[in-house]
Amino acid sequence: MVALTLPDGSVRQFDDAASGADLAADIGPGLAKAALAVRVDGNLWDLHRPIETDAAVSIVTIKDDDETILHLLRHDAAHILAEAAKELWPDIQVTIGPAIENGFYYDFSRAEPFTPEDLEKMEKRMHEIVDRDEKLEREVWDRNKAIDYFKSIGELYKAELISDLPEDEVITLYRQGEFVDLCLGPHLPSTKKLGHAFRLMKLAGAYWRGKSDNEMLQRVYGTAWRNEKELNAYLLRIEEAEKRDHRKLGKEMDLFHFQEEAAGMAFWHPKGWTLYRSLENYMRRRLDAAGYVEIKTPQLVDRMLWEASGHWEKYRENMYISESEDRVFALKPMNCPCHVQVFRQGLKSYRDLPLRMAEFGSCHRYEPSGALHGLMRVRGFVQDDAHIFCHEEQIAAETKDFCDLLMSVYKDFGFTDVAIKFSDRPEVRAGTDEVWDQAEGALKDAVIAAGYEFELNPGDGAFYGPKLDFVLTDAIGREWQCGTLQADFVLPERLGASYIGEDSQKHTPVMLHRAILGSLERFTGILIEEYAGKFPLWLSPQQFVVCAIVSDADDFASEVLAKMKAAGLRGDVDLRNEKINLKVREHSLAKVPVIVAVGRQEVESGKVAVRRLGEKGQQILDLDDAIARLVEEAKIPGT
Repeated sequence: MVALTLPDGSVRQFDDAASGADLAADIGPGLAKAALAVRVDGNLWDLHRPIETDAAVSIVTIKDDDETILHLLRHDAAHILAEAAKELWPDIQVTIGPAIENGFYYDFSRAEPFTPEDLEKMEKRMHEIVDRDEKLEREVWDRNKAIDYFKSIGELYKAELISDLPEDEVITLYRQGEFVDLCLGPHLPSTKKLGHAFRLMKLAGAYWRGKSDNEMLQRVYGTAWRNEKELNAYLLRIEEAEKRDHRKLGKEMDLFHFQEEAAGMAFWHPKGWTLYRSLENYMRRRLDAAGYVEIKTPQLVDRMLWEASGHWEKYRENMYISESEDRVFALKPMNCPCHVQVFRQGLKSYRDLPLRMAEFGSCHRYEPSGALHGLMRVRGFVQDDAHIFCHEEQIAAETKDFCDLLMSVYKDFGFTDVAIKFSDRPEVRAGTDEVWDQAEGALKDAVIAAGYEFELNPGDGAFYGPKLDFVLTDAIGREWQCGTLQADFVLPERLGASYIGEDSQKHTPVMLHRAILGSLERFTGILIEEYAGKFPLWLSPQQFVVCAIVSDADDFASEVLAKMKAAGLRGDVDLRNEKINLKVREHSLAKVPVIVAVGRQEVESGKVAVRRLGEKGQQILDLDDAIARLVEEAKIPGT
């Protein structure tokens, strides 16, 4: 007798082992038809896998938890892709094909490179396989039999994968039609259950098992969703994201570029650097107002400090090293140890706390070349970094003040959807469990006391302390982790930081590591994509351009430029002997928010024609009135 307990507490009993399909049929024909998988004591199983002991179970349908269903669909899509490729090119070797965020991929070994036309062929064949309604059947194989089988059909990568598994590993294969694949599962009951809401997206290269000395494989990426509506919504988001790509817009707007001679580090052009400095100066004003003192620390620091801090042991592989005069130095990957050195200068009292110490610190971290992505993933960057030295009783107040400041900053940039994640101790860490208990409790209590909700992100803390991560959602629904607050009871002690308490004794301060933007480079990239290059006037690197319609208006155009710049506005003048429509088109492409056109009529009247980016019409305004309106609009938030 097998007793299966349902989520509502009711129990269904079976004389012998029963599958999820048996259970669903026992409940009703509607559920039997809708069932896709079954949860057994919290674990996802194939619908037809026998349940041989008493268990808590629930039937999974298309309406269940999004992530569970989507992972199941995408995993099956990967298998169907592999089957399609094998049918089209029998000599191809299949390797691995997991579900990933928003989709799936499969890596293939093939002599001939795939073409876009091949993607179309594979996708068409996948639809055919779905319509065949092939059952996906789980089979447990003897280890050696499985190795011999894959070798016999020329699938050497599969044989290698099995050979590298632990000796006691249960070897499970899944069969669909004539295709057999190594897989842990689970899967849908049949290919038809996948539906047709999938699309093959692109081709890429990938090393076997991610090692650069192995063979380069061909990776096919795809996406899969529950229905056509979700698929189309995703494709629309992708299309919109491509339009907003900061690398494309950075080129169109003449903001920055990258080149191989300095891989992962931006070459800022005048307009881009203006944007960058506007961002930096805004943050500097906000930090000054919040009681921070700004410092500057060296970029090249002896390894002894990194050894003392623990970074040499935990972070060495990501650090750039330099040797000179028999000493080893490292370009700083973060600012924390240097800030402790500033704190240690002179005797500190409890009356000096909290001490909020900020730096726009230039850092360097090694990132593999394949991971570099425009401004979003770089090797050289500047953090809007700060460290708050305080005692434990001040953590709650400092956490609230920081959270309020961060939310206010994000609001100024148009971000109002912000989630907070609490990350606790990682496996590799410094400090005792007692210290971590203290740090985690203090930070968690502080964010609760500050009135903010958070979700748990287990095991993702920094090696020296737990942290809060602040994740903002942009205009097209993408999430970006930017800000952070980390409670550190370890590093100040390791580096000998202390203050004199009310009891006249030495105490170790708590160190709160915090950033709002994260890195100025990455946040600039986020802003470019958030606004699609159409920045609010206060942030725009070029707020206006004065365009002369005829050469007779050149002198007046130059006067307009001078007056607007004297009022504090950023802009330029276009006196080229070109038609005004061409000028408007070019400056619109460069996302200049305001075009001020002047011709003979404007020269005579002293007025200007003001055209806004994205608008067809224009306003005829007195010059002084136009300047006053733009100055008011260009005010920095909070000023």
